Amino acid sequence: MLVILALIILFHLASAVLLFVATIHNAWWMVSTSGDNVIYSDLWYTCNETCYSVAKSHTSDAAYLQAVQAAMILATILCCVGFFVFILQLFRLKQGERFVFTAIIQLLASLCVMVAASVYTAQKDTFHVGNLKTGSYSSSYILAWVSFPMTLVSGLMYLVLRKRK
Repeated sequence: MLVILALIILFHLASAVLLFVATIHNAWWMVSTSGDNVIYSDLWYTCNETCYSVAKSHTSDAAYLQAVQAAMILATILCCVGFFVFILQLFRLKQGERFVFTAIIQLLASLCVMVAASVYTAQKDTFHVGNLKTGSYSSSYILAWVSFPMTLVSGLMYLVLRKRK
């Protein structure tokens, strides 16, 4: 049972790390320009040699981008809160009780990641202007989509997990 518990904890921590990296790392969108220059763009900045804010990110024209930012931050926070709630429930619940509250938190985190990645996918043309339109998705975007099934499976594992001797 301790091995299963350790694997569940590692799985949860791995999904939290993926969410952190996907939210923070500057690589949601990548444009290869002439030569070896590559321009990376994420939810906040566009960088080549220097970084500058995403165009119109502070206006109502970028409401979709602000929704993606909020959903990714909320997913990361919920995943971390879910881990701490799991640890608390691990020592507080009686044997045989389910980790329903932890499962609900993880499933909400999964929903937030799915919403963020879906909105980014659907509205990528409104986020990127000028020469950024010709780019492609990059590693953080892929990590966001990978973290979606990981948090979903983690939430489902908590629904069926029971404390045993």
